[in-house]
This record gives sequence, structure tokens and C-alpha cells, in this order.
Amino acid sequence: MILMIQDFYSQNPLLFITLILLVFATLVQLVYYWVIYGKVAFLKQKNEFVRSDQPVSVIVCARDEYYNLKENLPLLLNQDYSTYEVVVVNHGSEDETQYLLRDLADVHKNLKIVNVSQDLNFFSGKKFPLSIGIKSASYEILLFTDADCIPSSNQWLRRMAANFTEGTEIVLGYGAYSKSRSLLNLLIRFDTTRIAMNYLGFARFGMPYMGVGRNMAYRKSLFYKQNGFISHYRIQSGDDDLFINKAASAINTRIEIQADAHTISKPKASFDQWLRQKRRHLLTGGYYKPLHKFALGLFAVSQVIFWASAIVLLVLWYEPYVILGIIVVRLFSQLLITGKVMRKLSEKGFLLLVPLFELFLMIVSPLLAFANMLNKPVKWR
Repeated sequence: MILMIQDFYSQNPLLFITLILLVFATLVQLVYYWVIYGKVAFLKQKNEFVRSDQPVSVIVCARDEYYNLKENLPLLLNQDYSTYEVVVVNHGSEDETQYLLRDLADVHKNLKIVNVSQDLNFFSGKKFPLSIGIKSASYEILLFTDADCIPSSNQWLRRMAANFTEGTEIVLGYGAYSKSRSLLNLLIRFDTTRIAMNYLGFARFGMPYMGVGRNMAYRKSLFYKQNGFISHYRIQSGDDDLFINKAASAINTRIEIQADAHTISKPKASFDQWLRQKRRHLLTGGYYKPLHKFALGLFAVSQVIFWASAIVLLVLWYEPYVILGIIVVRLFSQLLITGKVMRKLSEKGFLLLVPLFELFLMIVSPLLAFANMLNKPVKWR
């Protein structure tokens, strides 16, 4: 074996080193897929309901969201749960939101309206209105979603609340996007699934690092214990992922991925809108804990090394059958694990496009990160 390796090296040292890089990158990728993402792919959650009588405050921030609130808020107000309230923070809306909320409050006694007429100049994005909503909440368990989101069922609240057992302070859910057959929709849903594989998988692995504000919950006492959003109040985004990055631990965080516990929102309608959204998300990643940035960066770097070295070696026809075998093993693992996660998250329609979408995001993401260095994305409206 040693003589064979020496022979390969002596024939073409540079290509041999490239092959070693390919093998290393492949091993890293396989560890992520089978060990980290496999935590979600092979997760067996009990389907039966766990009754929970813990009161819950659902919190929604809204600015000029009249049409979304008119369509979605009744679904939040009619959950199958005994004791809960829906706190809507009307953040300086200039449309008919206040009148809609007033009319709904006459019918639904569990609707609490909090009007915020202006921002504090040292708070960025929606962190100030969200903080006001949290302080106005009546109950210890806080469940968050957005005005443009709907719960996938009337059991959403029950599923999420049931995870608050002793010692649990954070529950991470899945925020899906509505489905269509457009290429942009498939790309957005792939990216959403990919992100979920990361934050849900790492949470199950014991290293939670983020959540999505479309569907997550935590205790009010945890918010106060962490001094709210003070540690990142000047950053316009990150009310969800940066808070979780700071507050979550291996012992205080659980995930909930049952289909009736998802939320669903409308994806961006244009490629340009989606790119702006991606830029905002990438901006907050720079503020994660060093260990989390290393773990996410290692996967991204291994992706680049894998594809770059594989393409170079195939073009030069260096040990092609070995290279093709390595590629097949990696793609098989990627499609198998991703497919299982997609089924867990009720996603479908883009599995065979996963390698192409992966290559696309490998090119686009660094460009967006560079664009953020030159010009910060627009703030939350």
C-alpha cells in the first residue's frame, strides 16, 4: 500500500495532492451528512399528542401588514389549545391595520394589541417592537411567527408547547414556504431545507446555533436572563438567529418537525428580492460564536474543495474511475440524507436538482457576502 502511494506520488505529485484533498473533503462531507444531518433524517418523533396545559403567548410583529393579518391572523386565533393569547405588535403601520385589529379584538378575546408608534434610534430592525411585545406578553412560554405566516394546522401551538418539558427553554421549529413549480420557488425551498438541515441537525447534535423567527419558541425568563437583544442591538437583523446563537445550549434546546407543527409563508416573488433576503441572512452569520462559524465554514470550504478537485482530476483524466467512485459515494449520501430530510419536512419536487442548486449557491453566496462588505442590505421595514 505504501509503495503504491509512493508510486502515485512520484508519477505526478500535484495531482496526487489534489486527490488527497478530494478524499479529505469527501470525508468531511460524509461526516456532516451522516452524523449531523442524519440526526434529522433518521429522527423518530412520536406522533401521538402530549397534552400540555401551559399557557402560551404567540407574538407577531407587523408593519403595514393589513392583508396578511386579515388572511392569517384568524388561523392563529383559532388554535386547538386551552389557554393562550396572540400578541400583535402594530409597529407604526400606516395602512388599515389598527382598525382590522380592533375589529378582531371585539370577536377574539385572546387577541392582545400593542401599538408602537416609533422606533428608538439605538435599536435596529424589529428588535424594539419585538421587545415590547415580549414584555407585554402575559405568559412564560413565547411562540414566535411572522404576519405573513400561517400555521400548517390548528395543532401547531400544541405541538410546539408540548416540547417545553423540565429544563427546556428553546424549541426550534420549521418555517416552510408555499409551493409552486417555478424554478425560483424550487431554489428557495431547497435553500430553506438546506438551512433547516443545518440548524436542526446541529441542535440535535448538541450544538444549536440559530432558529428562524417564522417558527420558534422560548421562555420569557430566558429573554430577561440574556438581557434581551442588548448584545446585538445595533445589528438590524438577527432577532431570531443571533438571540438563539447566544442563548441556546445542548441541554436547553429541542426541535419540533412534525408536519402539523410547521408554519408556511409566501416566498419572495422575484430573484432580486430573494437575493436581498439572502444578504440580510448572511450578514448575521458573521456574528455567530467562533465555534459555530468554524463548523459552518468547514462544510462550505469542503464543498468547494470537493467540486474543484473532482473537476480538475476528471478533466485531466487522473485515476478517473477512483474519482467517479468518490463522487458517486458523496452524491449518494447527499441525495439519500437530503431526501429523508425533505420527507420529514414535507418538501418535495427538487431532490434531483439538489447538486445543481448546491453548485449555484456555492458561487452566489460568496458574491453576496462580498456585496455585504461593500454595502449593507436594507433594514427591516
